[in-house]
Amino acid sequence: MSYSSTASSPQRILQPGGYGGNDSRSSSTTSSFVRPELVESSETEEAELVSVSWNQDSSCFAAGTSHGFRIYNSEPFKETFRRDLKNGGFKIVEMLFRSNILALVGGGPNSRYPSTKVLIWDDHQSRCISEFSFRSEIRAVKLRRDRIVVVLEHKIYVYSFVDLRLLLQIETHANPRGLCCLSHHSDTSVLACPGLLRGEIRVEHFGLNMVQTINAHDASIACMTLTLDGLLLATASTKGTLIRIFNTMDGTRLQEVRRGVDRAEIYSIALSPNVQWLAVSSDKGTVHIFSLRVRVVGEDSHPTEIAPLLTQRTDCNSLQGLVSPATGTNPGSSLSFMRGVLPKYFSSEWSFAQFHVSEVTQFFAAFGSHNTVAITGMDGSFYRCSFDPVNGGEMVQLEYIHFLKTENGPR
Repeated sequence: MSYSSTASSPQRILQPGGYGGNDSRSSSTTSSFVRPELVESSETEEAELVSVSWNQDSSCFAAGTSHGFRIYNSEPFKETFRRDLKNGGFKIVEMLFRSNILALVGGGPNSRYPSTKVLIWDDHQSRCISEFSFRSEIRAVKLRRDRIVVVLEHKIYVYSFVDLRLLLQIETHANPRGLCCLSHHSDTSVLACPGLLRGEIRVEHFGLNMVQTINAHDASIACMTLTLDGLLLATASTKGTLIRIFNTMDGTRLQEVRRGVDRAEIYSIALSPNVQWLAVSSDKGTVHIFSLRVRVVGEDSHPTEIAPLLTQRTDCNSLQGLVSPATGTNPGSSLSFMRGVLPKYFSSEWSFAQFHVSEVTQFFAAFGSHNTVAITGMDGSFYRCSFDPVNGGEMVQLEYIHFLKTENGPR
């Protein structure tokens, strides 16, 4: 199978800034690509939902529609802005935190945007600042402040955000789901994706110039996620019964939790910012919350003190070496496993808390503040629920909104 990619090279690409800020990017692009044209909302038929995706810190989510895209703030819930376009919609809308920069890939009913091109869209200027073209369908796009990652079914391209230079090409096992995840802490640069073999995961530690291969499952990988610092990886296979947590530095399996005994399709895995909880959604109509056996060390551990430990390797009998720089949510924290004698991995544990949703649509979970979970669905629903961090059990629904039909647009 042959691949090729081309990127239009802007004369100047600056680091993405906050939404609504001043930005003097300029670009020179030459392509037959259909340029987005804005229309008045009153001219648009009722939009159909094509995709839903959370941003990197779960503070916002993006909805790709048959007529453009919309951005919603999660807490409190509010539609931040929408763009209705004449030329159809997008199957991929990838945000860069809360900035005005998005990656867009065409798809959905009557879309005139090809599924083989990525637009890097500056919403402050309402225009495309660069684009990437491929010969095969794009399965996913992932962004961090210094990287653009484009996922095809058998290959992944990693580009510099500053000058669009191609940094790395990775061959993968068949990856129709477009699985790939990035760390987002400024001190660590980690990418995880399927390896060359079924059930295998490749982890690129760019800062350490190191590649780690993890034999995660016997079956193909169905879902994965990294902590913000990239030092913990959670995975599920197409069997959908077990979720495993790994140390990405040496591939050690640290914990295993059980969603159920029946085969299921896993839609999403989320890790709480303090890495105390894990949320899993599946086609069984349940969002499960699991308790993780990690803890926040506290304010007395500083990045300068723990940085040398990043190069330490752990083994099944010594887990103290797994530490990480501070995360964006808790700048003074680091991760450490509970002291004491621990087995190679904990026997699989059942969920701590649960919330029930419809079985006939896909739902994607993310953690909010104060032991809450936000859940978005491909039926246009948004739930916020809370769980008891001591007793667990059934979660309590705090909020429900059909976000695609909200009358109050952005203000």
